[in-house]
Amino acid sequence: MSETAQPRVEPAAQRSAAPRIAVLVPCYNEATTIATVVRDFLGHLPGATVYVYDNNSRDGTAEIAAAAGAVVRRETRQGKGHVMRRMFADIDADIYVMVDGDDTYDAASAPLLVARLREGPYDLVNGARIDTGKAAYRPGHRFGNRLLTGLVSNIFGIASRDMLSGYKALSRRFVKSFPALSTGFEIETELLVHALELNIPASEVDTPYKERPAGSESKLRTVQDGLRILRLITRMVKAERPLLFFSAMATVLALLSIGVAIPVFIDFVETGLVPRLPSAVLSVGLMLSAIISFFSGLILSTVTRGRRELKRLRYLAFAPVW
Repeated sequence: MSETAQPRVEPAAQRSAAPRIAVLVPCYNEATTIATVVRDFLGHLPGATVYVYDNNSRDGTAEIAAAAGAVVRRETRQGKGHVMRRMFADIDADIYVMVDGDDTYDAASAPLLVARLREGPYDLVNGARIDTGKAAYRPGHRFGNRLLTGLVSNIFGIASRDMLSGYKALSRRFVKSFPALSTGFEIETELLVHALELNIPASEVDTPYKERPAGSESKLRTVQDGLRILRLITRMVKAERPLLFFSAMATVLALLSIGVAIPVFIDFVETGLVPRLPSAVLSVGLMLSAIISFFSGLILSTVTRGRRELKRLRYLAFAPVW
């Protein structure tokens, strides 16, 4: 284990060379916009390779992207999380720029994200969206983003104003140590929580955000995707903050136990009898469950610390590119 955890020391000439930049564009039915996205990012990031992974499009997205100069591959499992997992596994580069294929993100900001990543030095730079039109952000999306970003920030301490932005610059060591368990749009939440849990240096850059061009349809479903992200947050709290999760559960169970026990205790004080035996048994059972829950959190917090240390060692196994 100690051998695999040692950073690989690269030759000075290799480190000083221009970094290999990969622009990752997951796509599903983006024929209207994909050519513009590919050309814009090739223009603003000379020397970069734009990878378009088509996710079962039926409108010719793949063919249009290839004609515009992108390297096109396919992922048949539906969902952005599946596509990003495949991209992270397949593509080898020094810096990864992650962006959607709907032409709502500003390609001119890509060099700023890359520069911030290298100069920081950071392993993640988030593109915080500044909308340039009333139709860029639907009210439901804006409210949901603020709600979920605030929730995650309060639990995990993430200093991000736009957690759900799909525009990010990532280092190789971050990408290759990221487990990528999400299947859909909740991948952005998982990325930032991963950065916090490993204490990975991260930053944020304001980027213009525009409305979709005419004829382009959003794949986001405000309620459904919001609920999926909320479920992901719950799972991540349980996995990464088990003491907090199970202590909260223990507190609820203990309060229920006390609430059930109060009438039983009053009857016993007044009559010396326990006429509500089922309530007494229920109260004891709830309190025992609360105790078990609390100690489960203690045990799992130790396990989580060990997992976090292993992920940190995996992250450190990759040399930085700056």
